[in-house]
Parts: sequence; structure tokens; C-alpha cells
Amino acid sequence: MPKVGVVLSGCGVNDGAEIHESVITMLFLDRAGAEMVLMAPNIDQLHVINHATGKEIEGESRNVLVESARIARGEIKDIVDVTSEDIDALIFPGGFGVAKNLCDYAMAGADCSVNPDVFRLVSEVHSAEKPIGVICISPAMMGKVMEKMGEKVSLTIGNDEQTANDLITMGAKHVTCPVQEIVVDKDKKVVSTPAYMLAGRISEAADGIEKLVKEVINLI
Repeated sequence: MPKVGVVLSGCGVNDGAEIHESVITMLFLDRAGAEMVLMAPNIDQLHVINHATGKEIEGESRNVLVESARIARGEIKDIVDVTSEDIDALIFPGGFGVAKNLCDYAMAGADCSVNPDVFRLVSEVHSAEKPIGVICISPAMMGKVMEKMGEKVSLTIGNDEQTANDLITMGAKHVTCPVQEIVVDKDKKVVSTPAYMLAGRISEAADGIEKLVKEVINLI
């Protein structure tokens, strides 16, 4: 039974992990017979968004690990306690939490930096030649990690011109991709899919995520 790490970034598309993408990922991992190791960094969120209005809630603070535990039903680890030896692969669902909490791409664009604990685990897993799946906006974070490691990787975020250009600035190759499909860099063992970067409905996101999960497991 493969052990696949899933890194969450909070709970909610606007300030944390995209819930649909996270649950779909977990569903297809479970159907594939994989054991999941759910994790998140134990840090404060950048901010808190009222998902009913889309507006920031002034003066409110939430913890990424605590919020991610909602999706994980409490079965979650602090990412600092996970190493590449504990897992056979790693997957990042999307959501603005990736671009606000796991890295600061939402604010800094191509000049972003990655949370040190996230960077450490991604670089460990990649150096161990284990596969990594990145969903939705997560390829932006992956592009930065690979840039810092001095490597180039093929990724997709769908067809968003600005994000694609940022990936290219980071040294990655961006591949335009429809929502139901994936891009596989077999040499680097990195798989990506657009999900809600393009999806207009949950079933569209699910099609690509199912293919990503299957390919990540195939690459183990």
C-alpha cells in the first residue's frame, strides 16, 4: 500500500486549501488503496476571508494546521514531523492558501518565497526521486522550489497568461492544458492539473484530479 502525503493549506478556497480539490484528492487516493498522510504547517494564515462575502475579516486570526484539520477530520500531522522517508509521494491540492500560506505567490508573483518547512519536504521528496502532484495554483509553488533547486520542470496551470508567464520566469516550462487533463514531467516525476484554475463545475475538476492521482501512484 503506497503512502501518499497530502499537504493542506487551511480550509477554504480564498484563504486556505480548496475544499473540493482536497476531498476529491483524498477520495481517489482512497479508491486507489493508498494510505494518506495528511499534513499542514503549524503557522498563522495570512488573513481570514469571509467566504460568504469574499471580504477579509479584520482582526481575526486562524492557524493553518488547525483549519486543515477540519478537512482531515482531525487526522493530521505538523509538516515539520514528516520526512521523505515517511511517504512514497506527495500531493498539493490548490486554493489560495497555497499562494498565501505555503508560499507568498499571491503577493510577490514570480519573486515569491516558499515556507521553509514546505520547501524542505518538497526538496527531500524530489531528491529521493519520489513523485509530486500539484493541483490548481500549486504549480506556482512547485516552480519556485524547482528554481531554487536549480532544476527546470514542465507544469500547467491551465491557460492563465500571467501565471504561465510567472512560471516561465521561474525557469519552468508551462504547458497549456484543458481542465480534464494532466501534464506529466516523467523525468522530474511531477504531475500537474488545472482543476479550479479552469473548472466551471466540480466534475470537471474531478476528472483531472483523478488522472493526476493515478499517475502519481503509477510513478511510485
